[in-house]
Amino acid sequence: MKPVLLIDFGSTYTKLTAVDLDGETVIGTAAGYTTVQTDINEGLEKALNQLRRDIGDLDFSRRFACSSAAGGLRMVTGGLVPDLTAKAAKLASLGAGAKVIKVFSYQLTDEDIEEIDSLRPDIFLLTGGTDGGNTACILHNAEMLAGCKTQFPIVVAGNRVCAKKCVELLAGKEVFRCANVLPNLGTLNIEPAQDLIREVFLRRIVHAKGLDRAAGLVSGILMPTPGAMLQAMKLLAMGTEREAGIGDLLGVDLGGATTDIYSMAAGDPEQMNTVIKGLPEPYAKRTVEGDVGMRYSIHGIVEAAGLDAVSGLSGLAPRRVAELVKELSEMTDRLPDTPELAALDSALAAMAVEVAVARHAGTVEQVFTPMGVAYMQLGKDLRSVSKIVATGGALIHAPNPEEILKHALYSEKDAMSLRPRAAEILVDRNYILAAMGLLSEEYPETALRIMKKELLG
Repeated sequence: MKPVLLIDFGSTYTKLTAVDLDGETVIGTAAGYTTVQTDINEGLEKALNQLRRDIGDLDFSRRFACSSAAGGLRMVTGGLVPDLTAKAAKLASLGAGAKVIKVFSYQLTDEDIEEIDSLRPDIFLLTGGTDGGNTACILHNAEMLAGCKTQFPIVVAGNRVCAKKCVELLAGKEVFRCANVLPNLGTLNIEPAQDLIREVFLRRIVHAKGLDRAAGLVSGILMPTPGAMLQAMKLLAMGTEREAGIGDLLGVDLGGATTDIYSMAAGDPEQMNTVIKGLPEPYAKRTVEGDVGMRYSIHGIVEAAGLDAVSGLSGLAPRRVAELVKELSEMTDRLPDTPELAALDSALAAMAVEVAVARHAGTVEQVFTPMGVAYMQLGKDLRSVSKIVATGGALIHAPNPEEILKHALYSEKDAMSLRPRAAEILVDRNYILAAMGLLSEEYPETALRIMKKELLG
């Protein structure tokens, strides 16, 4: 046996997954409350004690970790045009595992700088202009950011013609430079920025959030937890040169505060008379719905889906739904331990999934041309995706995850949404996906085979 320990420092729980590399199996899991505000080792040690009781005191050959504790990786981005460089910057940040707390477009104002100072981001991603295009906006914004009172790393990933000048304007700040996220209007180049964001996370953010206090117990914190999830989803879909993946998929991670959606698919139009509008979409895409979550963002579900929809699905009167939602928003650790709450939780989960997937998937609209009817597609066409991978406590512990996840599928009531037509539901029962994303950094085939065993049975 060659045991490896994989640690996920979550905002609420520190989750452990022990795997045997030789047997390519999960040998144990455990969890303990994350204690980042005091000493993160306390929560980790509690989880380790639980794991030792279950599987014995193993000598782990390696210990890897990811983290979303202390707010995760909080980023602010700035670009030129909302639908172009600003969107490219947001895609790059989300793909790196960040929580994007604000997106700025056009020239920054004094009020914007005051807001950025109040937000205190972990990283600011500065973009703007295609290579050889507009330089005025990104240069202005670099000059404005130089006046920020708070200190945070700035990643410059804009027009290469003036990137060096941006770095010079930001003298005295911690500045990093990489390739433009949008070198031309038809090309999205977000991988260099994602790699650099992750490097900055490891170098600086881990220390700033106190996570390096666990350094004696881990080989290294490798990435933000959402980045590990994205890595796992991508590996599961694409496979490796020596091990086939399972093909295109949609991932749903339903949490207490946010709902993260992942799609591993090109998302090209199915019909010949359809044209793409806007930026090209990355194969591996992540979106975060910060207003849709099962407890901290419970009101956002009701606001997005409608009180009547939640009432109808739960079988509870609208007034009772409103009362229970208020209670749950104030008692975020409350479990669905009564028939009423179980019915409500199921309805809320279904609506959260429906709202989040609809926002993630592309849409199509009919347009009339001199040649006849045509279609304009914005975002990804996911109608042919045939597998949905589900994770997050509300789905893992639900008695009816398949019924809940039917709400991720195409519906005639929202006929312009390009959600999957039909899909096989794969549930991450043991909460191992983030751990497999970590493991894949050095043992991709092993991670892939473990995921297949866990998800496909």
